Amino acid sequence: MSALDIARRAVQLARRAGAEQCDAIVVAGSESTVTVRLGEIEKLIEAGSIGLGLRVIQGGRTAICATSDLAPDALERFAAETVELAAISAPDDYAGLPEPGLFGTARDAAALGLYDELIEALSPDEKIRLARECEAAALAADRRITNTDGATLSTRVGEVALVNSLGFEGSYPATSISLVAEAIADDADGKKRPGYWFSAERSLSRLGDPAEVGRIAARRAVDQLGARKPATARVPVVFEPMMAVSLLGHLAACATGDALYRGATFLAGREGQPLASPLVTIVDDPLLPGRFGTRPFDGEGVAARRNVLVQSGRFEGFLFDCYTARRLGRATTGSAVRGLESAPAPSSSNLVLEPGSLEPADILRGIPQGLYVTALMGAGFNPATGDYSRGAAGFWIEDDQLAYPVSEVNVSGNLAQMLADIDAVGSDLAWFGAAAAPTVRIREMTVSGR
Repeated sequence: MSALDIARRAVQLARRAGAEQCDAIVVAGSESTVTVRLGEIEKLIEAGSIGLGLRVIQGGRTAICATSDLAPDALERFAAETVELAAISAPDDYAGLPEPGLFGTARDAAALGLYDELIEALSPDEKIRLARECEAAALAADRRITNTDGATLSTRVGEVALVNSLGFEGSYPATSISLVAEAIADDADGKKRPGYWFSAERSLSRLGDPAEVGRIAARRAVDQLGARKPATARVPVVFEPMMAVSLLGHLAACATGDALYRGATFLAGREGQPLASPLVTIVDDPLLPGRFGTRPFDGEGVAARRNVLVQSGRFEGFLFDCYTARRLGRATTGSAVRGLESAPAPSSSNLVLEPGSLEPADILRGIPQGLYVTALMGAGFNPATGDYSRGAAGFWIEDDQLAYPVSEVNVSGNLAQMLADIDAVGSDLAWFGAAAAPTVRIREMTVSGR
């Protein structure tokens, strides 16, 4: 049976066992991973999997179970047991499937760029060659690169199917490919300075050039040689695109209906109000062709749609699934994601901080002293208050130029104030998985060093 047929069958069996409402999600696919280190194959894995998740709702009582045993008898028992579990769970007035008028359609996968046959056609030898090319470029990039943690190429070819008891049926194929390299340089005192880079895409043609991925990883390692701590100061802080993406992640986690109804977000009560600099526009768009977060419908079957989180500095609103929307008297934004064993929950898809007009070099102009951030460590962010404090590394800025590498510093502030203090946005939009951002400059933050 196809993934869609399995989902259909699970819903039929659950209904036969007495389910009032139910939906089934099937995720099937094959994965491969090859890691090359110092020219030798360190890891080569090929695996396939298929799993079914079933959600049953009985008078507000919900049960969610998952299985990989899809034999006819096992599937029938599984559906009946899930219905029995729902009958003894605690009731919740907000539980339920979406209204039928909200359902999306399985748009043409080719139009959304979800599947690339070239990834499926890659042979193991070709995957090994790409990984070797990447690592070899890292080792050859600079004589100060003394070691690597290898280069890893991963691919996935799969299918997602979703069916519910209200008549929704949808499925789509999806592929992905990623390449990551980590190079290591030795500092004068013997300290290891690692640097990594990666490319992750849905199609082979968009994957970064393997040699370039390796060279960037090497450069990022070498750039940290001789890193030192600056004096503690309040200075402008510039986040390179990959680090700006991390700020987007913090904001998106706070801009969900789940965080709102739990009272766990600093964004509560701020809808329609100024939040960030007028230079800042942030959108969540699951319909961008070929991106990691692209999907024709969400985890409940609701039609995917573009949502604006921040428009020219104003906070426009939260991302909702059906459950959190009902709890708060709102409407779903088609933002549900789910796993086989978990309930749907709101989350971002393709998150984009729209670019400005400044070249990256222009963003450094006018900074007598400051920090250019290329790495962040730790999890020092409080979503309820917006307080932000993370370890960082990068470069110290002096007189509009990158002066010397720095490490073991801490950058701290409050995310709301940080967003409001963005005074420059670059034109260099870059994608990292399912998020994209350009270089951004924050007017002032506390940098704690020596």
